[in-house]
Amino acid sequence: MNCSRKLNGTLVSLRSNFTRKTRSYCTGDGYDNVESSKVLIFDRHLKRKQRDRAAWLINRKDSLVNTVADNLLDRLEDVKKTFPTTLCLGGSLEAIRRSLRGRGGIEKLIMMDSSDEMVKLCKDAEKDFASDNIETSFLVGDEEFLPIKENSVDLVLSCLSLHWTNDLPGAMIQSRLALKPDGLFLGAIFGGETLKELRIACTIAHMEREGGVSPRISPLAQVRDAGNLLTRAGFTLPGVDVDEYQVRYNSALELIEHLRAMGETNALVNRVKFLKRDTALATAAVYESMFAAEDGTIPATFQVIYMTGWKEHESQQKAKRRGSATVSFKDIQKEFGGQTS
Repeated sequence: MNCSRKLNGTLVSLRSNFTRKTRSYCTGDGYDNVESSKVLIFDRHLKRKQRDRAAWLINRKDSLVNTVADNLLDRLEDVKKTFPTTLCLGGSLEAIRRSLRGRGGIEKLIMMDSSDEMVKLCKDAEKDFASDNIETSFLVGDEEFLPIKENSVDLVLSCLSLHWTNDLPGAMIQSRLALKPDGLFLGAIFGGETLKELRIACTIAHMEREGGVSPRISPLAQVRDAGNLLTRAGFTLPGVDVDEYQVRYNSALELIEHLRAMGETNALVNRVKFLKRDTALATAAVYESMFAAEDGTIPATFQVIYMTGWKEHESQQKAKRRGSATVSFKDIQKEFGGQTS
């Protein structure tokens, strides 16, 4: 990847270049169209093997992963309370560990991943963070069957892992149960606009070469569903916001290698296990012809949905009873309607 990023008016060289678009949503009752997964969508055994491989391919200077981890942890700086005991679930474990930098007042950190190799990687890297004075433990476990006692942690962090669970609402419910009252859940998952360019190129290439479409890229949650996921999982004060990052690559092959290093390759149960050479070449050609920039690089969009939710506690703000307002909108309009800004 050959890119750059502007920071405070100075051009800083980075491995990846991001064009960031941000939208914020305040979620209330949420949406009604999210259903718990009752079928197997993802092959969890294959996903563990992919994450084992990613542990050997991981790039600690991956700007996309590091930026997402840093943005997720930035939310801790907006909260006055501390989180002595924290559980970190899968995904970008090592990037989260490097980005902590004292945020959240964390004293005990449990790092969990379904991949034994990824856990070993984090153990080996822990010596680099000895000065943090954080008591760190490691656990091999599955986000779908969380091996954590109820009411035992103050904070649950999940950075780019839960979008591979077959029952996302169920995994979030387990995270809420693990939290103490007034505990915080912070999650980041890839959203439905992720890799939209690759989806288009794959679809066209499959239609042209094979006369039909086969699943090559996993389904992902939509932004409109994220608020309802939090509400259905029982979190209070839910909040959702979205970032879009555009990473530029020298070729489609470089994009695929990046996905492998992140452990983000296809793990659908109904996937086509072998991609024909002609179809692969056609996908790369379509991608380049439709999306290539003047300098020859190709863009890939990564949409990241950030979710925030609290476990219920009596000290939290609560909505007023319907009809309890003492001032009407008509009174407000009479008071301020004639004023101009």
